[in-house]
Amino acid sequence: MAQEYIIYCDESSGKGAHFSDFYGGALVQSEHLQEVISTLERRKKELNFGGEVKWNKVPGHVAYTQKYMDLMTCFFDLIAAGKIKVRIMFRQNTIQARNLTKEHLEQKYFILYYTFIKRGFGLDCSPVVAGGVRVRIYPDKIPDTAEQMERFRSFLVALARRPEFRQRGIKIHKEDVTDVVSHDHVILQCLDVVLGAMHFRLNDFHKEIPEGKRQRAKRTRSKEKVYKHINARIRSIYPGFNIGTSTAQRAEDSRWADPYRHWRLIPRKANRVVVPGSKRKKKKSSGTP
Repeated sequence: MAQEYIIYCDESSGKGAHFSDFYGGALVQSEHLQEVISTLERRKKELNFGGEVKWNKVPGHVAYTQKYMDLMTCFFDLIAAGKIKVRIMFRQNTIQARNLTKEHLEQKYFILYYTFIKRGFGLDCSPVVAGGVRVRIYPDKIPDTAEQMERFRSFLVALARRPEFRQRGIKIHKEDVTDVVSHDHVILQCLDVVLGAMHFRLNDFHKEIPEGKRQRAKRTRSKEKVYKHINARIRSIYPGFNIGTSTAQRAEDSRWADPYRHWRLIPRKANRVVVPGSKRKKKKSSGTP
């Protein structure tokens, strides 16, 4: 029987001061799927989460903040055990693609999603599996027309015709590319928290002080605690991990084998621009994840 890879995807396309167009994904192999879901659901129940877990729901209440941290501990235990692979992709505002057409701008959401799935998980350097691999892709609810979604499906299905995918017997069927509601998928909820934490920290939202106030809001401080907990768990896997750049490839198959990676997307043809208010130093990095 063919192996299956289930990829849950989320995005945060809001423009930040320094980084924008955040895309996140969690890949689970079919042999681990039920264990991962039941483990996360059980932990969520133990922590008395009454509804959907989301980054934007992290409160200013200390006890509730601890619940988010405890759930992230469970999520990262599964990542460290190799039962979930997480990938985060984002774009730095000071690096902008050249020669973009009107169609590129109109279809940016889907182009970036396609790019992320094509390269982010290293499917092109994944091991050959007897019987081949069926890939299911579940993005969080996509706010676009049925026609655009159908076109997106067609592009993803076409990935399987690439030589490196055919060599591995990777198949993507149209019916296996389906947007879902995060409320019904605990893996997607946990991914949302990690993605939101990265967007929060890389855009310096942890420093925000409300107008007329002298210190940060309680929710801001709580979110910073959750972010720091997540970052500590990442660094327990990769000491010295840098969240603002692409994770180094330590081996030929790192893009596939690594349990957690970041990808700072750099277009092949790009210009560096000055973004008002940005004081970040330029960083050298590979354009590949």
